[in-house]
Amino acid sequence: MSFFHDLFNPEGLKHLVIEGGYIALAVIIFAENGLLAGFFLPGDSLLITAGILIGSGAVTLDFTLLALILVASAIVGESVGYLIGKKAGEKLYNRPASRFFKREHLMRTHAFYEKHGGKTIVFARFIPIVRTFVPVVAGAAKMSYRRFMLFNVIGGIVWIFAGLLLGLWLGRTVSNIGDYLYLVIGIVIVLSVLPPVIEWLRARGRARRLAAAGEAAGKDAAMMKE
Repeated sequence: MSFFHDLFNPEGLKHLVIEGGYIALAVIIFAENGLLAGFFLPGDSLLITAGILIGSGAVTLDFTLLALILVASAIVGESVGYLIGKKAGEKLYNRPASRFFKREHLMRTHAFYEKHGGKTIVFARFIPIVRTFVPVVAGAAKMSYRRFMLFNVIGGIVWIFAGLLLGLWLGRTVSNIGDYLYLVIGIVIVLSVLPPVIEWLRARGRARRLAAAGEAAGKDAAMMKE
C-alpha cells in the first residue's frame, strides 16, 4: 500500500527515486511499457522527478547511467508487450475487462494505431495508457518485428531522454524546484493527457456531423417520396 501511495504523489515519487534508485525506476518503466497490468504507472512523472532530483543534487544517481538503464528497460518492455500481442492475438480483444486489464483501453489504442500507423510506436511513448497497449496492438496486428523495433528504439530513446533532460534542466535552473513538484507534475499530467482528449473531442465532432448528415439525407429521401 505504501508503494502504491508513493506512485501518485510528488513526495512519494521523490521517495521512490531516492530509496529505490536504478532498480526501482527500471522495474517501473519496464512494467509500464511491457505489462498490461502496468498501464496505471506514472512513467512521465517519474522521469521528470528523477531528472529534477539529479539536477538539484538531491540524489547521487549518475544521469547517463540512469538514462541508459531506463532506455533499455523501455525498449525491452515494449518488446515484451509486442510478444504478448503476437501470442495472444485476437483473444485479447474478446477478453472481459478486469482490475488489471481494461478492454476499452485496448480498443482506443487499436483505433489510434490504425490511424497513425508505425509512427504510433513513437508518439505513444508520450501518452499514458496508450504507450502500454500500443506494442500489444502492434503484435496482434502482426507488424513486422524489424520495423517495430526500429520505432521502439527511437521512441524509447526520445521519451526517456526528453523526460530526464527536462527534469535535469528544471533542477539546475529553478531554485527550490522541489517545493513545486506538485505544480510541475500537474502540468506534465495535463500535457500528457491532452492529445487523447483532443482526439476524443474530434471523434465526437465527426460522429455528430455524420449523424446530422444521415438525418438530413433521411429527411430529403422522405420529402422526395412525398
